[in-house]
Amino acid sequence: MKKKIVLIVSLTAVLLLSGCWDVTEPQRMYYVDGIGVDFKDGQYEIYMQIINFANVAKSEAPSPQTAQAEIGFAKGKTMEEAFFKLYRSIDQKIFWGHMNYLIFSEDALKNENAISTVDSFIRHRETRYQILTYCTQDPIKDILLITPMLNKSITASKLSNPLYTKELETFVEPVDLRNLVLNLNEPSHEVNIPFVTINKNWETANKPTKATALTGVGLLSKDGFKGIVKDEAAKGIQWMYHKKTRGDVTFKLENKEKEYLTVDLEKLSTDIKPIVKNNEVTFEADIKFNAIINGFKGKVSTDEIKKGIIKAIKKDIKTSYEEGLKLDVDIYRLSEHLYRKNVKAWKKIEKDGKIPLSADSLSKINVTVNKVNSGRKSFAETIKE
Repeated sequence: MKKKIVLIVSLTAVLLLSGCWDVTEPQRMYYVDGIGVDFKDGQYEIYMQIINFANVAKSEAPSPQTAQAEIGFAKGKTMEEAFFKLYRSIDQKIFWGHMNYLIFSEDALKNENAISTVDSFIRHRETRYQILTYCTQDPIKDILLITPMLNKSITASKLSNPLYTKELETFVEPVDLRNLVLNLNEPSHEVNIPFVTINKNWETANKPTKATALTGVGLLSKDGFKGIVKDEAAKGIQWMYHKKTRGDVTFKLENKEKEYLTVDLEKLSTDIKPIVKNNEVTFEADIKFNAIINGFKGKVSTDEIKKGIIKAIKKDIKTSYEEGLKLDVDIYRLSEHLYRKNVKAWKKIEKDGKIPLSADSLSKINVTVNKVNSGRKSFAETIKE
């Protein structure tokens, strides 16, 4: 009887453990961190970034002798064909669940099938809606091969984790697949995708190094790609969205020909109000800031600083808005504000899912500087000439 009980228990244990036999061991898989999509000569060009997870959990810097990532490349008449061609040269199972970002070339976004390309990644059973999206005019392969400064793990790169530097500056808000789909499906059916460039202003003792930088936005609508707004022309975008952001403005001090002041700004809130009159709509923006002064020369008053900030912020917002109008883009998603707050008026005014905009549509910009923190007890200079 005891032998029968032991046999039954043993068989039960074997049956329970058999459920793990088809699980692939972690060390026998390749992990995708980023995918690049280009389109040239009527074919999709796919770049797959496979990362070395042996370096991810280490507290010290990865071994310089070990490659942090490898880039696979393939072409195809469809994106799926390119991926299957790439699979032929891969000797382990591919795991997509850790994929962090997707980067498109400008040509890929201009392609009429750009929206369906995004849809393909959403439909894949292993990918997530939290995958970040970017666009670029630089070679995608070069961007994917860039490693973080001081040889940190590649999963800590700006493209994989852009929020790491948000406390320093929030020039461009990250956009994941979820937000991309929502913005394309809701008025004004347009989305600002972070624009990536290769920055070459860093170097080690041995050679110059490269880094990725977010320097603007690519503008994608449900009808196709509209264009890119970058550098100084894109500065106003960060001030017109609801999320708290951190940035800077530089302006010339009053009555001083050559003296400029740079101020750190923490945006507290943005409120955009649609005003409807006679089937026409205009918008008023109320933006509030706190300011921090890190350094200045000579005597300067709080009122002078506030006036300079207000003037610079208004200029940034108007510049970005005008750049959007040139591309026929509702760059601040003003249509959505009317849609949320007065849908009846939106239905009367809208054309093809968004409202017509002109230079006068953004009629008023109210900027309030709540607090100016000098970092000292007064605005007197610490070191006098």
